[in-house]
Amino acid sequence: MQAISKGARRALWAVLLLPLVSMMVVPFYDTSEPRYAEIARIMAQSGDWITPWFEPGLPFWGKPPLSFWAQALSMKLFGYTEFGARLPSWICLLLSNGILIAGLRSLQGPRAALIAAIIYSTCALSYISSGAVLTDPFLTLGTTLSLISFAMAAHRRNECINGTGNQGGASAGTPPAQGAWWWRYGFFLGLAIGLLAKGPLAAVLILAPPAVWSVLNRKTACLPAALPWAKGLALTAALTLPWYAMAEIKTPGFLDYFIAGEHFRRFLDPGWSGDLYGTAHRQAYGTIWLYWLQASFPWGIIMLAAGFGALRSTRLRSTIRAARKDPLFSYWLTGALFTPLFFTFSANILWTYLLPSLAGLSVIVAMLAEQAGKQAVLSRRVLFSAAGIVPLAALVLSAIVWVNPDMRNTERSLIRYAAQRDEPALPLFYYSKPPFSARFYSAGQVRELEQSELQQAMQCGTPFYLAVPKDKQKEIEAMAGKPPRKLYANKRYVLIKISPLSACAMQSVTPNAQKAFKPMLHAFLPDDSRVTILRSEGWQSGRMHRSC
Repeated sequence: MQAISKGARRALWAVLLLPLVSMMVVPFYDTSEPRYAEIARIMAQSGDWITPWFEPGLPFWGKPPLSFWAQALSMKLFGYTEFGARLPSWICLLLSNGILIAGLRSLQGPRAALIAAIIYSTCALSYISSGAVLTDPFLTLGTTLSLISFAMAAHRRNECINGTGNQGGASAGTPPAQGAWWWRYGFFLGLAIGLLAKGPLAAVLILAPPAVWSVLNRKTACLPAALPWAKGLALTAALTLPWYAMAEIKTPGFLDYFIAGEHFRRFLDPGWSGDLYGTAHRQAYGTIWLYWLQASFPWGIIMLAAGFGALRSTRLRSTIRAARKDPLFSYWLTGALFTPLFFTFSANILWTYLLPSLAGLSVIVAMLAEQAGKQAVLSRRVLFSAAGIVPLAALVLSAIVWVNPDMRNTERSLIRYAAQRDEPALPLFYYSKPPFSARFYSAGQVRELEQSELQQAMQCGTPFYLAVPKDKQKEIEAMAGKPPRKLYANKRYVLIKISPLSACAMQSVTPNAQKAFKPMLHAFLPDDSRVTILRSEGWQSGRMHRSC
């Protein structure tokens, strides 16, 4: 056991540290990750810690601010980079693993606790989310804390588990749970974290496992007895309600959109058109289970294979029966399955919604692995080999992306190319709505040029960069009268430079065109370079000198 525990500790540290590599080399790919990073960037630079802003003038009512608070603080400390924005999600992974290990050491023993942490960390969705700018790792930190806290609180009340003096479900020789007061209030702290990370959905995901377990096991008296509900709910309210109240006061309409729209219409209406920040993710009912296979890979498939294998293997059946003897087996199983069951008949879903279910799944698989190891059904080599699949695949993909960052939709390289030219003060415009990655990497300096604005801009004689969608190059060629020279190209856009017109051509420039583009140029040039650029291009008192 000592050798296995030592190897498990090394494996756990390996899978915890490997995401740091991807966090530093993989750019933000549109749309979700740079969208949240841009919201956090705006929060950090604006100093508005109450309302997240989707863009200047448009509040972001889709999510509470906990993740944005953490990401904004991280970027202020570590820079406005991918690493700075992603670090809080990685910290959530560390904390979630610490909670799993701290609780399961008492409930299942130290070896099972380490195995559960390894399984959780190497599920595909857990591993990817640990290095991504998302809100779901913060929700999962809350649900995991509440999931383990209730189990520990019930564990301390032996009558809630089996009505005897035994340490229900604990391995032989396992010491009794410590810090009972912390776990009893930890449940409500997890609820507060969930409410500030995702909203009322967190309460459903957190309360369901204890409620279902108590009903299925006829232990309904355990639910009110295990936790200090009055004081705990008061703590949750004190931590969460002030922000909800301030958010509604600051931007009226928030509560209606967030509560009714994001938590009911989004899931019940397949064609919900009220999303202010994108498009609804319409999927066929039941698609969440396909996502579950992807999110839990490889452990969900391994668990299903073990279930089917038990139909023919006596030893596998014995392994499952031994694991099911644990008084909290159905509790962990509810934690693993409630989330996909809840979203089975939801119309608008993402695979990230399944992240809160992976802690319960990890405990179940760890319990089965423990029993399988005792019966020589599963070797340590097989366990660690399965744990290495996702991290190794992620490392390989990260290396590929490092060599070719533009293999997917990102504007990082294009923005850097334009900024590192000989004329870094020239503004950059997009001949379309700028993608979120362009907004983040330009610190919000890029903006869209519509066709009418572009025609005026091309006449005014002031140079600027223009990112043109590849399918709209002919439109630019028709307006310019010649094919533009391509400076840089990524998967979606071609970067060109709109240069000054010749001296003779400037005779046709109208003052109206000059006046129309001048304010636009002012808005997107740095203060210290604005005057220099304007003077170098001949602007004086709102007019341009023309000579032929």
